[in-house]
Amino acid sequence: MIDRRGDFSLPAGRVWLNASHQGPLPDVAATAAAEMIRWKQQPHHLITPAPFLEVPARLRAALATVLSAPESEVVLANSASYGLHLVANGLGLGAGDEVVVAANDFPSDILPWLRLRSDGVRVRQVHPAGPVATVDEVRSAMTSRTRVICLTWVHSFSGQVIDLDAIGSLCREAGALFMVNGAQGVGGIPLQVHQHPIDALTGVGFKWLCGPYGTGFCWLGPRIADQVEASKFYWLSSLTADALAVPELDLDALEPPDGARRHDVFGTANFFNFAALAASIGLVLDTGIEKIHAYNQGLAERLIDGIDPRLYELQNRGNPQRLSSILMVRPQQADLDSVADHLAAEGVDVARRRGMLRFAPHFYNTQDDIDRAITALRSVP
Repeated sequence: MIDRRGDFSLPAGRVWLNASHQGPLPDVAATAAAEMIRWKQQPHHLITPAPFLEVPARLRAALATVLSAPESEVVLANSASYGLHLVANGLGLGAGDEVVVAANDFPSDILPWLRLRSDGVRVRQVHPAGPVATVDEVRSAMTSRTRVICLTWVHSFSGQVIDLDAIGSLCREAGALFMVNGAQGVGGIPLQVHQHPIDALTGVGFKWLCGPYGTGFCWLGPRIADQVEASKFYWLSSLTADALAVPELDLDALEPPDGARRHDVFGTANFFNFAALAASIGLVLDTGIEKIHAYNQGLAERLIDGIDPRLYELQNRGNPQRLSSILMVRPQQADLDSVADHLAAEGVDVARRRGMLRFAPHFYNTQDDIDRAITALRSVP
């Protein structure tokens, strides 16, 4: 049992079951952001280089712990799209190279590769028979020219989880790179990136990690790290403000930073967002991602047990061992908008995705929240 409701200032009259869209900011993160605002209001706090180094370092360390990866492999970003574009634009793909994606994936996983078509890159889109691509479907789309497979770990429109190990092993055998979007999983499902045959993983801080919007990260594994060309040389990644005090600065002698830091988003001392995200991740880690996953699965099962199958169809439940806690529900006797509007009127907030309602409980939710959602579903006029 997890009792984290008290760590969030969620309104008593509403039930937020929409972590797949936005995770609410916990109080500890709001406090961290308030402190950063104070720093900006009283800028003598920012007169030394220390804050510009400490804030991104703290966040990188927290993300590395979440991923069970070295800090040197973690890129600080502002979205999942940042990491996808970083890899797509940095591999030097050209005429004859091929990339395999799933046609029903979230657009951010497809668009960066489609942009490369003007360079002669062919994008092969798998049309899965089910909600997510299987290893056989991916294999059938691959050729000797396939350089990259890019898929979502937890599918936004079904909650299904792809088989990272089977697809990753296929990529290894074929000499292709495996790029994964972990936005809907990281923070809600345990993941040790080095325990799976994946090469790069991108994600966000504002969903299951409960950080501010405009935060993200990318992990670059050993097989891909040296292949992604750096496209920026940001002064604050190699210098501090103290260096500007000297009479003359020899930039010719300056070297880019080692490791993934050379790919960081500009403005890594993003005080308002990054300090808050680090604090949110601290709460997630303190709770334990394995405990969070088990708890969220229990909330999802409670919702499943309470749904009337005559009124609603649960989509793509499949094998519970391979699913996230995201549930997709299709109304059977009422139209989607009417049901969603009724839920909102009853104080239950969910998402509308592809003709279905998407429920995404997280560790700030309680069993009472789930029961309230069930009651609201049953009382649709």
